[in-house]
Amino acid sequence: MNDLKLPARVAAAWQRAQAWPLWPARERLAALRRPTRQQWAWGLAALPMLALLYVLVLIPFTPGIRDIRKARLEQPAQILSQDGKEIAVFKRSNRDWVALDQISPSVIKALIATEDHRFYQHHGLDWRRTASSLVYTLGGDRQGGSTITQQLARNLYPAEIGRAPTLTRKLKEAITAFKIEALYTKDEILETYLNTVPFLYNAYGIEMAARTYFDKSAKQLSVLESATLVGMLKGTSYYNPVLNPERSLARRNTVLSQMVKREELDAATFAQLKKRPLRIAFERQEQPAGPAPHFALQLRKWLIAWADRNDYNIYTDGLVVHTTLDAQLQAWANQAVARHGRTLQGIADAGWNQRSGWNADNPLVQALVRESDEYRKSALAPEQALQALLKDKAFMRRLRTQKTRPEAGLLAMDPSTGAVRAWVGSRDFAIDGFDHVQQARRQPGSTFKPFVYGAALQQGLHAQDTRPDQAVEIALAGGEVWRPSDAAAPSGKDMTLADALAYSRNTITAALMQEVGVNKVVQLARALGVRQSPLAPVPALALGSSPVTLKEMVSAYGTLANGGRYQEPMWVTRIENRDGELLAEFAPAAPEQALDGQLSYTLVDMLRGVIDKGTARAIRQQYGIRADVAGKTGTTQGNADGWFILMHPELVVGAWAGFNDGRISLRNDHWGQGARSALPMVGDLTARALRARVIDSRAKFTAPEESRWWSGLGEALRTRWDSWWAPARPETDAAAGTPRKRAAPPPDSAAPAPTPVPEVQTPAERITVVPATGLPMPVEPIEESTPLLPLTAGSVGQPWTGDGQ
Repeated sequence: MNDLKLPARVAAAWQRAQAWPLWPARERLAALRRPTRQQWAWGLAALPMLALLYVLVLIPFTPGIRDIRKARLEQPAQILSQDGKEIAVFKRSNRDWVALDQISPSVIKALIATEDHRFYQHHGLDWRRTASSLVYTLGGDRQGGSTITQQLARNLYPAEIGRAPTLTRKLKEAITAFKIEALYTKDEILETYLNTVPFLYNAYGIEMAARTYFDKSAKQLSVLESATLVGMLKGTSYYNPVLNPERSLARRNTVLSQMVKREELDAATFAQLKKRPLRIAFERQEQPAGPAPHFALQLRKWLIAWADRNDYNIYTDGLVVHTTLDAQLQAWANQAVARHGRTLQGIADAGWNQRSGWNADNPLVQALVRESDEYRKSALAPEQALQALLKDKAFMRRLRTQKTRPEAGLLAMDPSTGAVRAWVGSRDFAIDGFDHVQQARRQPGSTFKPFVYGAALQQGLHAQDTRPDQAVEIALAGGEVWRPSDAAAPSGKDMTLADALAYSRNTITAALMQEVGVNKVVQLARALGVRQSPLAPVPALALGSSPVTLKEMVSAYGTLANGGRYQEPMWVTRIENRDGELLAEFAPAAPEQALDGQLSYTLVDMLRGVIDKGTARAIRQQYGIRADVAGKTGTTQGNADGWFILMHPELVVGAWAGFNDGRISLRNDHWGQGARSALPMVGDLTARALRARVIDSRAKFTAPEESRWWSGLGEALRTRWDSWWAPARPETDAAAGTPRKRAAPPPDSAAPAPTPVPEVQTPAERITVVPATGLPMPVEPIEESTPLLPLTAGSVGQPWTGDGQ
């Protein structure tokens, strides 16, 4: 540096800079307090450089060019059924995108005149407006200076830019605005802005706003209506024309005056218009739920995760997702649930009227009132609040409607592939969005029993082995004794395992699980498909005490229908882009052999008896289904849960019916059973599928081929020998030619000590009642409701509601 010929002042400054580190601290501090003109000049020159550096640092933290290009395209994922019908469209929000020429010109004039009158002159940032807003803000009158482009940047990227009143946010907003201006024309910016701006009540964009507030399209908006909607942009809640009409009217007139100022409206017209009142035709615009809303909701979660892993956006990349859902089956499933739901609602209304159940003296009703928001928010003393609400007729009516609404879930799957064919999560998604297929865990009752009999088959027992139909006492830890019971008194006669399952005998099933071991039952249930819900290893598990999901149970029965091979449920076959190019393809998962094929067929054959002579005879008698089907009904204590699952070689259909609050029931023993609360939905759907030949009525469950010609010879000879030498059976016993009772295998020594459970009394005698609806009811065996038990020692002696949620 010394070799260079520099001006004297510069050379002197350079020498001082070199000597600066050697100065004493006191001298350095004094020099900073008395800066020279050159130091002032260097400092002022450094400020723009530092600001530029800060802007450069922020650029990577703003939306990229690719994201901005996608934002305007707005190509949401389209969800199709297996036959190409649209099931859902995954929009970012509830909007209907319209082109700029489909928007009233008065909207555009009002917007530009009010929000950004130099819109066509700037390139994303209005320097004059920004400077003036800064001056006003420093003077205590805070004003916004954002252009339409800046507002668009904020609306499109609320997460990346934010809304905090900070310098960093304003810089990120300005950077994004410059990018938008570089990519789009002014008309494209206006179109995107008007289609993305929010207007309350889940209405996004000018088209939805026009329908919500004026019941017309954006193209039909008048000057007054346009000014009203543009006026809301300053503060949608504050200037809400529904809740704050006076403010909205004043703001509308302000917008009209701005249009006069910018020569978009003449003064004479303004003088006439400003006197007119608001004329609002308000109606919420609900987003279409589609034919399978619960299915679509679960699919959206899966698709978001898949898109994140593969660098796609479900809202902008135009994905076309082909699912396994059958549009026709889904429509029939919706109709079946809706139709039978209305019937159950009539039964519930009759059981919970003011005289019979819903009154102030009912302890359950009092408990429901205490759990309500109105009770918790009341300023009165607890007892006074309770009495006041019990006397409030409008409140009690709302509470009864909410609590006594029967709910339902239905799922249909292809057992050979695991493909989901129909999915109904509730009676009405708009009223109850809770999914009773995948989210709700409820006690399965007797539909769990096939797992007990399957475990027995694994241990070497046979369908024609017998067990006595007699009272059972099971000793529990702590000296407790559990006595499971059935609706009818024990006959004292021997009954085959096949008949015990067909007639859903609780005593035989409970004793059978003690023979094979609870752990063996749990292992089989897990292998077949109950893989997410916990299964408590207690004696009551034999009767379905552990809550599970409908999806798990249908999947497990699908394994039985598939020859013991478990197929993981699937719902997507392929994903394409808008041009039809394949992005991903999905095949059924490799099957897992969960149960020996021959044993699986034997268990399915046992479950045929439920349909032919047991608790589900209505499938044949009422719904006329003659195909080869098998299944099982289930009812839990107090009729809190009703189940039915039907297996066909090509389709497995399961349904659950009950109330969200497990303490509520239909108060009707006849209709509360699964054979009448859940079976009609399954029967309706399956019958229509067979008539329309969606599934083959001639399809049969087939036993696996034997590998040796003599493989079944031993069993055949043993059966024949038993038929010759077995003791004579009474004529009243339906099981003719039943082989002798075989010795039971030793209990599973590895099973943990069961949790103490209280004694369960035999249910009261059941009487068949024809409901007031006048629907024909088939004559069939009374289904036994499962007397379930508490799972924990802490709940001994308390009634078990069966609520699995």
